[in-house]
Amino acid sequence: MKKLERTLSLPGAIAVSIGGMLSGIFVLPGLAVGITGSSVWLAFLVAALCILPAVLSKSELGTAMPKSGGTYVYIERAFGPLFGTIAGIGLWLSLLLKSAFSLVGLSAYLYVVVNIDEAYTKAIALLALLLIFLLNVFGLKKVEKTQLFIVSVSIISLIVIIVLGFNSFDSKLTEPVFSDGTNGFIAGVAFLYISYAGVTKIAAIAGEIKNPAKNLPLTMIISLFLITTIYCFVALALVGNVEASILATDIKPIHTLFQTIGGDTFGLIAGVVGVLTLMSMANSGVLASSRFPFAMSKDGLLPSYLAGINSRFMTPVSAILTTSTLIALAIIFLDVVKIAKLASAFKVLMFIFNELTVIVLRETNAQWYKPTFKSPLYPWVQAFGIVSGIVLLAFLGIMPVVSVIGVVILGFLIFLVYGSKSDRSGVASSYGILSFFRKDTSKIKEYSEETESTEDAITTKAEVVVPLLGEETSPETLVEMAAALKSTNEVQAFDITEVPNQTDSSVFMEDSPESTSLKRRIKRLSDSKDLNVGFEAVVTYELSQTINKLSSQESCEWLVMGWGARPNSGIFISNPIGWLLANINSNLALFKDNGARYIGKVVLALRPGRKDKNFIGIANNICKHYGATLTLLHVVPENSRTTETIKNRSEEKLKQSKVSANVQVVKSSKPVDTIAEISASYDLLILGTPEKDNWIKVLFGGGKDKFTERAACSVLRITLKD
Repeated sequence: MKKLERTLSLPGAIAVSIGGMLSGIFVLPGLAVGITGSSVWLAFLVAALCILPAVLSKSELGTAMPKSGGTYVYIERAFGPLFGTIAGIGLWLSLLLKSAFSLVGLSAYLYVVVNIDEAYTKAIALLALLLIFLLNVFGLKKVEKTQLFIVSVSIISLIVIIVLGFNSFDSKLTEPVFSDGTNGFIAGVAFLYISYAGVTKIAAIAGEIKNPAKNLPLTMIISLFLITTIYCFVALALVGNVEASILATDIKPIHTLFQTIGGDTFGLIAGVVGVLTLMSMANSGVLASSRFPFAMSKDGLLPSYLAGINSRFMTPVSAILTTSTLIALAIIFLDVVKIAKLASAFKVLMFIFNELTVIVLRETNAQWYKPTFKSPLYPWVQAFGIVSGIVLLAFLGIMPVVSVIGVVILGFLIFLVYGSKSDRSGVASSYGILSFFRKDTSKIKEYSEETESTEDAITTKAEVVVPLLGEETSPETLVEMAAALKSTNEVQAFDITEVPNQTDSSVFMEDSPESTSLKRRIKRLSDSKDLNVGFEAVVTYELSQTINKLSSQESCEWLVMGWGARPNSGIFISNPIGWLLANINSNLALFKDNGARYIGKVVLALRPGRKDKNFIGIANNICKHYGATLTLLHVVPENSRTTETIKNRSEEKLKQSKVSANVQVVKSSKPVDTIAEISASYDLLILGTPEKDNWIKVLFGGGKDKFTERAACSVLRITLKD
């Protein structure tokens, strides 16, 4: 079984959580003013209080079950696969509907940036959806990495407009505060509920969070506090600067506020920020929502084709396509108000289930249920969440309530068709509750065994670490070369699989035939060569962070990696870790395997000014391991007068060598051609790294490493940490 490397820190988790909520403030507050009046800011605050029980409950559940899947996993474990099916469908619909209103809002903001007829709103939203579909199918990492930047820009823009808005605040515009009394206010709270949906979305990727026992509750609570503050103050700035009659039908209220305060230039800025934010939010919504049908299909609760993974892009194409199709149907047949109400209704239902799940797991005292964070004021907090959720559902209107009932019926029918054969059962059924759906109580024990480890997946005490990325010519040769660097011969190899964020990591957790074969071959190498080589298989969403973490291990002296030395491919170009070169915390050796399987002759070519002694010691270790001879090569200009001096000094340094060694000094005006020609007589060429600016360009794709590219033998490029 592979280990999942947790790469999401507390700040990163907060960014993800807040990033999942920003679309609400860009689209919904104007429409909410039409429902409740200028009390919209208070409606945001009350909605946050109503969602607080779900945050506390989900924090508790997440620390007890720190694995990816979130609400779907929690509900299935508590109530069994029937309610897991209903929960999965409800979560799926709430997230895809939120993506739908983000795309509709995106169209409205795009009018500000580009002069387009408003009649094309739905067409533009569908085109944006098509782009998002393609990005998710291809699993592009670079798009995901822009989200933090977009979230930062959005928040800064909102803070600026809050400050400016309060400077021009007109209290007369806030009358009446409650345009439709208490009923209108509660309806407004229910309508805005979906704005906070992203606060608990982080639990769905709990398996990726570092130290989830601490960081998961902190992420949700801090995110809720921060986003509530932003929502309330932005809403106040809105109603204090723009007339309620204008806001009531406005789906681009942030643009309206910016334009009112700062004119057309400010309005254009708001338009650009709105387009970027809503595009990013819609993309993250498709990414997150497509995981639910995929996970349910894997559990046998939906058709098996939804669990299919594209072999080239490693993404669940069928699940993404199905999700995108449903979003398209919502855009075509529903207006933004209906979309938001439906999304809120499904989210309210899921949060009620969350609170019921905490009650069931606490009251049944399931042995495996050991949360490190417990919701305070239990069970009153959960009771408040359940009652307030039911009230909000009632005030959303007939269509959302009927839709919720429809989802329950649909979930039941799907369970009968696909899930009734499941042998899993929830805690509730094993204690006589819902016993009609009871399957096999022995499976309850299985749940306790499934909990993912929160320990670090890449802890090692080895001095030499080898990340294996699947593109090495011969992993065994690379590992043995790594072992040769140190006389201790102690090496830790990590078979690292980087997966797209669109795909649940559980797909790759089982050892593949390739990984099993690699483990066997590495063990055979270790036994036959009398080496001490450890092997672990690791799954990660962030290759750059994982490799950087490897080099940061306290005991790690060397990081050894394979490298094709091709200018437009290879690890430092095809994967986003060029920054590693400036941040690496150990010595780095890049090995270009040109096919030499017997290392009998080694040549060490040093650039002028290098610390020869360090490199000679490394070359000496390698030669000693392989039983090879060593040649210290100096290529000097043709007009050089220091040939004899260089040779004498080098021979003096080689006297301490414990292997057969000699010095060769060659005069040449074309060092690349000379080294390439000489390398044909050797099995391994060892090179130092050029000056920093050049080698970063070489490895990151800005230039060619001509020495390595032209070499006729295998090459080991060495960078010593200062």
